[in-house]
Amino acid sequence: MPINNWPKEDRPREKLLRSGEHTLSDSELLAIILRTGVKGQSALDLARRILREFESFRHMGQLDLAHWEKLKGLGNAKISQIKAVIEIARRFNEEKIKEKRPKIKSSEDVAGILMSRMQDLKKEVFKVLLLNPQNRVINIVEIGQGTVDQANPIIREIFQKALEDSASFMICVHNHPSGSPHPSPEDRDFTQALVKAGEVLLIKCLDHIIIGNGSYFSFCDEGLIK
Repeated sequence: MPINNWPKEDRPREKLLRSGEHTLSDSELLAIILRTGVKGQSALDLARRILREFESFRHMGQLDLAHWEKLKGLGNAKISQIKAVIEIARRFNEEKIKEKRPKIKSSEDVAGILMSRMQDLKKEVFKVLLLNPQNRVINIVEIGQGTVDQANPIIREIFQKALEDSASFMICVHNHPSGSPHPSPEDRDFTQALVKAGEVLLIKCLDHIIIGNGSYFSFCDEGLIK
């Protein structure tokens, strides 16, 4: 039976407006995002099937389009809706971190901020934590171009952002989609170039952290940045 034919007190949208979003189950929240079901299934039935297939919202965020397309009856519009909401949640969490301006005392603090955001990404992404003289986060910026194989464009962009925000220190972070945080020779060369550039511009690079699947590598912790 379509959700519109259910008693009003049982409909996910009405329940959200009446009692608050925190009272809804995962499947009910997902049903609201989906808006409609497919032939033979209501939006709630479809949401339950998606959650059975993917097990968790985090796992949904890990998978590429090919995995989603295997789920019968789920078109690109609904896939896009779900993936957009997952990305909004990630960005919301990052905005909260910026507002709190936490003090960075160790690589563990950095991993706590960015691990959940970056460990599931399927492409290599660079982020930079910009810090004030008290090691508090001023900004978290994403560097949109280049890889460690093309270090110079990234380094120019990193320091441009740092100068714009009047940062005193920085910590560079990137992920390895393979899941292993072990640094490549290119990672090591990039880090050396980053540190040297910071010495010239008087913006010290405190660390370069590589995030894998549930683990990370810190150049500072390993004594590779002094």
